[in-house]
Amino acid sequence: MRNLKLLKSLRSSDLEAPGSPQCFSVRAETGSLLIASQYSISEFDPLTGQAVSEASLTAGSYLPEDGSGLVVGLQDLAEHESVCLATAGGDVVLFNFNTCQLECVGSVDSGLTSMSWSPDEELVILTTGQETIIMMTKDFEPITEVGIHQDDFGEGKFITVGWGKKETQFHGSEGKQAAQRKIQEMQPAVAWDDRRPRVTWRGDGQLFAVSAICPQTGARKVRVWNREGVLQATSEPINGLEQALCWKPSGSLIASSRRHPNKHSVVFMEKNGLLHGDFTLPFSKDQAKVKELLWNSDSTVLAIWLEDMTAGEDGEASSYIQLWTVGNYHWYLKQSLDFGRDPQKAPVCVSWDPERPLRLHVVTRSWTSVSYDWGWTTERSPGLDAADNANVAVIDGEKILVTTFRKCVVPPPMCSFELQLKSPVNQVTFLCQPQGTNQLAAFSASGQISVFSPPSEEQAEEAADVFRTVSHPLVLQKTFSLAVPQQFPLALRQLLWLRDDLFVAIGSGLLPTSSTLLMLHPVQDTCDKLAVRSQVEVDGVVVSMVHCFQSGNVALQLEDGQIRKLLWDCPEPSVENWRDSSGCSINFPVPCIQTALCSISGEEYLLGLTDRSHLYAGDTELASNVCSFAVCNDFLLITTHSHMCRCLQLSALTVKGLQAALASDGGQNDETLRRVERGSKIVTVVPQDTRVVLQMPRGNLETIHHRALVLAQLRRWLDSLWFRQTFECMRKLRINLNLLYDHNPKAFLENVATFITQLDSINHINLFLTELKEEDTTSSMYPRPESSPAQPQAASGQKKVDVVCDALRSAMESMDPNKFCLSILTAHVKKTVPELEIALHKVHELRENPPDAPGAVSAEEALKYLLFLVNVNDLYEHSLGTYDFDLVLMVAEKSQKDPKEYLPFLNMLKSLEPNYQRYTIDKHLKRYKKALIHLSKCGEEHFPEALQLVKEQKLYSEALKLYAAESHQYKFLSCAYAEHLVEQQQAEQAGLLLWRCGEPVRALQAFTGSSSWRNAICVAQQIPLPPDQLSLLARDLAEKLTEQRRYSEAALLLDQYAKDCEEAILALITGAVWEEALRLIYIHKRQDITETNLKPALLDAANSQTVFLDTQVATFTRHRSRLAAVREQKEKARLDMLDEDGLDCPDAELYSEASSVMTGSKYSHSNSRISSRSSKNRRKAERKKLSLKEGSPMEDRALMYALSDIITTVDKMREEVHSLLKALVLFHFDKQAEKLQLTYEEALQMIEAAVPEMWPEGLQGSQAPLTGPNSTANSIMASFQQQQKPAASQEPEVPVAPKMRNNVKWKLAIIH
Repeated sequence: MRNLKLLKSLRSSDLEAPGSPQCFSVRAETGSLLIASQYSISEFDPLTGQAVSEASLTAGSYLPEDGSGLVVGLQDLAEHESVCLATAGGDVVLFNFNTCQLECVGSVDSGLTSMSWSPDEELVILTTGQETIIMMTKDFEPITEVGIHQDDFGEGKFITVGWGKKETQFHGSEGKQAAQRKIQEMQPAVAWDDRRPRVTWRGDGQLFAVSAICPQTGARKVRVWNREGVLQATSEPINGLEQALCWKPSGSLIASSRRHPNKHSVVFMEKNGLLHGDFTLPFSKDQAKVKELLWNSDSTVLAIWLEDMTAGEDGEASSYIQLWTVGNYHWYLKQSLDFGRDPQKAPVCVSWDPERPLRLHVVTRSWTSVSYDWGWTTERSPGLDAADNANVAVIDGEKILVTTFRKCVVPPPMCSFELQLKSPVNQVTFLCQPQGTNQLAAFSASGQISVFSPPSEEQAEEAADVFRTVSHPLVLQKTFSLAVPQQFPLALRQLLWLRDDLFVAIGSGLLPTSSTLLMLHPVQDTCDKLAVRSQVEVDGVVVSMVHCFQSGNVALQLEDGQIRKLLWDCPEPSVENWRDSSGCSINFPVPCIQTALCSISGEEYLLGLTDRSHLYAGDTELASNVCSFAVCNDFLLITTHSHMCRCLQLSALTVKGLQAALASDGGQNDETLRRVERGSKIVTVVPQDTRVVLQMPRGNLETIHHRALVLAQLRRWLDSLWFRQTFECMRKLRINLNLLYDHNPKAFLENVATFITQLDSINHINLFLTELKEEDTTSSMYPRPESSPAQPQAASGQKKVDVVCDALRSAMESMDPNKFCLSILTAHVKKTVPELEIALHKVHELRENPPDAPGAVSAEEALKYLLFLVNVNDLYEHSLGTYDFDLVLMVAEKSQKDPKEYLPFLNMLKSLEPNYQRYTIDKHLKRYKKALIHLSKCGEEHFPEALQLVKEQKLYSEALKLYAAESHQYKFLSCAYAEHLVEQQQAEQAGLLLWRCGEPVRALQAFTGSSSWRNAICVAQQIPLPPDQLSLLARDLAEKLTEQRRYSEAALLLDQYAKDCEEAILALITGAVWEEALRLIYIHKRQDITETNLKPALLDAANSQTVFLDTQVATFTRHRSRLAAVREQKEKARLDMLDEDGLDCPDAELYSEASSVMTGSKYSHSNSRISSRSSKNRRKAERKKLSLKEGSPMEDRALMYALSDIITTVDKMREEVHSLLKALVLFHFDKQAEKLQLTYEEALQMIEAAVPEMWPEGLQGSQAPLTGPNSTANSIMASFQQQQKPAASQEPEVPVAPKMRNNVKWKLAIIH
């Protein structure tokens, strides 16, 4: 749905040369024009109009001096730096650009009728006056010469299998009359045909076609030849075929013109000579003649050069050039150039530029050259409000095809409505004013501007018929004629309709490198004429002009990419440089073919898309793979060559943020990104809506609802509390309905009644309730934009689903419980813990008391609905759990259950005592706690059954609450619970239970087994035990405590209850409890033990502690040295790798200080099983991977763990050493005490000094960037990058530096 928009035109009327132009070519290297006349060949600079070089053709006798000569071909040869021309006299001449000399490279006696070079300039085809084809190389060496007219069809001759004659074939829509139809006689070529052969090449240079007059019939026939000069195919007989011939560069079709009995058309042939499609020209049969057909270089535009067959009153005929394009198999007339009847302005040479596909060169008889540059554009209405119909206008000759995408999507070539004009349309523009963007102005080839606007209500009613009209056609309001002289076609371009009474157009400037902006206003005296009220001269050629609907600014782009601002809304319009907020001038680095104004973070920018798919915002490149873009409201939408459509909110991004967003690949829930079909381009975006219309390469349309637009619209609606529109949109576009609540929970809960009233549909409310989830969709599926404010959350502590269900249920019950009965049931059922019993009771109430309100739901309907929501078996069991057999029968009857399955069971239950009945039901439903409660009420005869249930389901705590503490049932339960606790290795708690329920003997056994000696002694005293048994009990308990290294408690039992002071003292000496041992020695006056046991034990303890400390210090020193060596080795390996592989080395981060990989290690580690373990077990598994063996993968971390253990062990010795030192000093063991204190002090000092070295600052956090004299640029950058990369998830963590307890006082000042 694109139109051709004229970007610029360059007119040069100062060309001076003798004669009249005959042939024309463009020099690709310089862009200069090569024109040959009957006297000379000249090279002109199109900007200045001056001749660069010139040579006479008559001086060398290549053409006669009387001017009767004819140049039949002209071709620029870049490789030879010359131009080749062929004359009708038979000479082939080269004109050298460097020497400006002519050289005849060959001559044909019979003369030449045409010359055509292959696209690769390797071959040249000459047609002679003897109706032959001469094929030569680029060095003019003959390859072959064959006659144009061949009797043979060619190598591609069709194969017939002889399946009957034509008279017996099926003729389709032609009917049986086709069998008797006589073969139509071939009509000779038209009288105005120049009867010269036409030669055209396929784009790849492998085939060429020749159209020539057949000697037998006098009609034209097309033959196709290959590169070797071998005939491939001959066209079928085509009546009315004309002289024009051009092969589409893409190679698919050959275009020619044909005159039918009732129409004039352009026809297409395949390379086998068969017709393949056509389109009708907008002329009657004998109105115009087609002089030439010309495809542009990318095969997108077909130019048709026509001339009227009948002269006017002045005896002169008009000339036209039309540009046609195709889409969806429909041919559109996009541009029409009317050169009028003046013979001096009539074109004599027309050619497309070989380098720029949309540049057309025209040379007139008066030696005026005009070059036109077009660009593709989509004419869409610029409105931003809901009143804009998202109109898109497509030019098709005298018709404008308008599609209103807000109301309907009509695939081209169809449309919502057509606007018919009297002459072909060249430009279309929409009014740039609020509430008026549906008005349209068309600039036709006749120089008139026609204004169309929406019909009034009266006009719409008059035009209405029995059918509903979706889009009312626009109505022609007025037609303006321009009081501006137009010296050549398309003198005005880039028409812009700023106000009802103001048009802006661009015309040629005083210089070829300037432009003039014309401000067109209606003339006051006459309402049908536009005059120039003011004009602004622009120093540069303006190629685009765009208006910003929001700010009202107009931006101009010059052909070199410079940007200007037009100050149009002032008495004296002017142009100034485009500047940013800091006052700096902003320009595009390269010219752009599509521009648009937008606001990014509050600052206005001009966006531009180049023909190389680069998107710019001013001088900043945003992306480099953009197919198309559009700006709508606050969003920028683009399609890319990677088949993606992005939608970005401009107010939430800076230019750098926009760059980063376009460069990123997007995350899983990135709402700004979606895939589209290959080659999709944006046609329009419906304002204040979610629809984006895309056009595929083949021409068909596709409407998408981009997720970013959808969510933005939904958020606006939710902020405005438009719940109905939001719900319908979300349901249609499959947006999770949880967003209705998650967007603003507080607002939703405050407006629940509004939500219910707006939806006003039981089904919609039920749908919302059934989709509720605990997930917050604004943080998972639909993340909030970064710029959006955080919405207040609902009260915490409750689950979201429960909160919403309760809020809706309360509102519906207060509004109309009968109407919303099904929704209320849904709210009960969909809670996190379904309230099925409540729902069933409500259904039961409906059955017992049917409501009389109109539209109320019956119990059967409600139950049927419940069965739809809940599994029938679950509902049956829940109804059974209500103990209401009527309700159970009602559910069972609606289910698919067989009565034989449930009736016997129900009858059995009805026969039971009520409490036992409920126990049986609860046990059946596996509700054992409730079953126990009901069973406890059934009397003592059922207590054994209750005890068995308690043991099976381990309901001991619940059972104890149901019986009195004095009852025998309580005692039985307590004993059973105690047995269970003993089995669970909780004998102490079992003893407590037994003790309080009056079982002291069994309690004593439990306490003894759990080493709870205090409770055991108490129970023994309560029994009471005889003294000898109490002594044995004490010794037994003391032995167990000694095994558990609880020496002080064992000594207390031996001393107080076993009355064995010596064993008590020895236990304390064994446990190194020196002070308590001395106390007992002196209490019991056993000083002999001091000499026999205490002093030797002190010396042994001092010696063992000293040896232990020496061992720990030696081990610490060894590990510390090894850790330093490992770290140095690994740092060296890391720097070496960074210097060799650079920043992109994938393994660089493995050599950081916190890593565990070492270069050259012969060990590897793998433990893929460590995945779903607890944190404690995971830490154990990680420690298993550590090894102190030299060269192991994680040796450094193993060393750090070992050093940490040593530090912790030595630090914990402070209290033990302090107690030992006091005892040694007491018994005059000063040397041993001094040695121990010195050894321990040195160990602590060494450890404290080494901790900062082994745990440097920042080791646990992010590593500081590595700098220093040994660092390189690569290593420093890698260290910066490494800070962003987390460590491997399964590697053991670096141990935390242990804390030293320096506040614990352990030294003795009396020891020197």
